[in-house]
Order: sequence, then structure tokens, then C-alpha cells
Amino acid sequence: MPQADSDLARPLRLLGLAAFASAASMRWCDALLPVLSDEFSVTAGQSAQVVYAFAIAYGVMQLVYGPLGDRLGKYTVVSFAVLACTVGAMGSALAPGLGWLTLARVVNGAAAAGVIPLAMAWVGDNVPYERRQPVLARLMGSMVLGVIAGQWLSGVFADTLGWRYGFVGVALLFAATGVAMRVAARAGDSTPADPADARLDAGAAGVSNFERMRRVVRDRHARLILAITAVEGGCAFSAMAFAPSHLHERFGIAVSSAGAILALYGAGGYLYSRSVHWLLARMGPLAMARAGGLLAGLSWVLFALAPGWVWTLPLCLGSGMGFYMIHNTLQTQATQMSPGQRGTAVSLFAFALFSGQSAGTGIASLFVDTLSTGAVLAACGIGLVLLGFVVAKIELVADPAARPAR
Repeated sequence: MPQADSDLARPLRLLGLAAFASAASMRWCDALLPVLSDEFSVTAGQSAQVVYAFAIAYGVMQLVYGPLGDRLGKYTVVSFAVLACTVGAMGSALAPGLGWLTLARVVNGAAAAGVIPLAMAWVGDNVPYERRQPVLARLMGSMVLGVIAGQWLSGVFADTLGWRYGFVGVALLFAATGVAMRVAARAGDSTPADPADARLDAGAAGVSNFERMRRVVRDRHARLILAITAVEGGCAFSAMAFAPSHLHERFGIAVSSAGAILALYGAGGYLYSRSVHWLLARMGPLAMARAGGLLAGLSWVLFALAPGWVWTLPLCLGSGMGFYMIHNTLQTQATQMSPGQRGTAVSLFAFALFSGQSAGTGIASLFVDTLSTGAVLAACGIGLVLLGFVVAKIELVADPAARPAR
């Protein structure tokens, strides 16, 4: 049987803390690029490699951690991944040059890739489908708070104690969380999977990683979810990437102020995580996804047309809340794509999201110079509106075994 709420409380808190730390480390360098440029006497473009390096390692390693979690246990893999993040964060603090810092960020990204997707998969194993979306939303709330903290606290450290001390703080957070998770695991508090899921996992024992991935993608419903997620990543993250530039170019505000405005995107996500019960009770997941697409998409279109930067404040909040209304619905379906190899399925979901982000941002960058940042933001917004209607038409899957084979 699925675990009782009281049995889930401690591991969920620890997984939430791990997700917070992972998300904070992901966005930790955003505000540091000017500081790193001065520290290592390089251009801003060159210093940005510390951001790209983390993202590339994070995306590629999704294909490793999913099957590994299915084989060794998701909670176990997450706990060791968190401890490994300590090495990357401390290496960043001690890096003597930009090359070493980039290498440390690769290590951090490769390790952090094993945290959030497998935490989602663990929830899928231990929380019944009818109660899963609110639990995933709370986990997502921890992640969003981590994004906000990473963007803000890195700048605070840089302006006070120094940017290296910020990485030391991140390393200590990873170390404390990892140790707590290992202690919980040894005490038996990590909770085993539901017996039904355990039987499915047992059926996949001894199966190669490639075969696990093939089992996921051969299902038409899984392919649809992955394709939608890639498009979602392309539209949503392309808009996020060029929003600060739009604010800076159109309204002449400082880049740091533009970044602070963008932090409201994360605040919108957190607002969603606190209101998800109310939204699901009144709308259901599909209608909520359609409303989320409208909210996020129209917010970006109006963001592009705003006559003053003050107008962008509520629009940034709305775009963030709308995105997570769609994304959380897709997250929940990702945990149901293939319960027999749920870790693999959720990691493929994360891989699709990051692949879409990379491709979408690359394509958008081709049009920013020839058209404008506003045109790119508006196009991304229209894409999100259409995507919301597409998600609202998908077949919700609560029991994959009951769905006809395709």
C-alpha cells in the first residue's frame, strides 16, 4: 500500500530541502557574471560559460540517473547525488581561475541532475495518483524558492563577504542535507516503494538502460508528454532568457534591476504551489492547464507591449504562476508514463524540458537581432497559449495498466 502521510512527512521534507539546494545552485551564478568578469579579467560572454556548463551537464546526466534510480533506489541515489554536489560547490569556492570554476560547475551540474527528477519519481512511487499533484506542487514550491534564493543570495554574498563564501554556504547546505538523508535512509525512514510499483520495478530488473528508455518512448502517450514538454521548455525559458534584455533595452533600467523583476516569475510559481489545492478543486488539472497557458502566454504578450517597466511587475508574476499551472500537470503525468521504470521516465521528462530550453533559446537568439526582444517574447507567449489548449486535450492517465497498449 502507499505510505501513510505521517510516514512520508520526513522524507518529503528532506527531498524538499534537497530540491531547494539543487535549484539554488542551478541559478547561483546568474548574478555573479559581472563579478566573475572582473575577478578573472574576462568578458561577460566568457564568464557565462559557468552557467552553460552547469546546464549542459545537468541535461545530459538525466539519461544516466533515471535508470540508476530504478536499479538502486531513487531516495538512495538522490542522497548520494546531494553529497556529490558538495564537491562541486566547494570546488567552485576554491577555483583559482575561470577554467577550474567551469569544471567545478560541471561537477555540480552533473551531481544536481540526480536530485529533482528522482525526487519526483520517488513521490510517484509512494503517493497515490489522486493525491500526487499537490505533493509534487509542494516539492516544486521548494524548488522555486531555491531559484529565488540562488538569484538573490549570490549577489548578497558578492556584495558583502565575497562570492567565494557564497559557494561555501551552498556546499555546507548540500553536506548537511546529504548527511541527514543518509541518516534517514539507514534508519529506514526513506520508505520503500508501493508493492505494486515494486513488482513493476522487479519485472525490469536486469534490463539495460537503453531498453528502459525504449520501453518509455515506445508508448504514444509518453511520446506526447515528452514532445509537449520540449515545446513548453522552448517557449517558457526563451521568454525568461530575453526578458531582462528587453527591460534593459526598452526602459533603460539596470540589468540588476531587470533580474530582480524577473525574480517575480519564481514568486508566481510559489504562489501556485500554495494555491494548487484550491485550483484543482475548482478547475481540475486539464482546465487548470488551459488557464495556465492563457495566463502565462498573455502575460508575456502584454509584457512585450508594456508602456512602462512598472506594468511588467504583475505580468512577470502572472507568467510564472501560469507556467507552473501547465508544468505541474505535465509533471504529474510524467510520473505515470511508465511506473515500471519511473525514474527513467521522469529523467526523460527533465531531459525533454532542458533540450527544449536549449533549442528554443538558440532559435530565439537568431531572431532577437533581426526583429526585437519584444517580438520574441510575444511569439513565446502565443506559443504558450496554444500549448495550454493542447495540454487540455491530452488523456489523463491514473492507471497505465488500464490503458490499451499502443
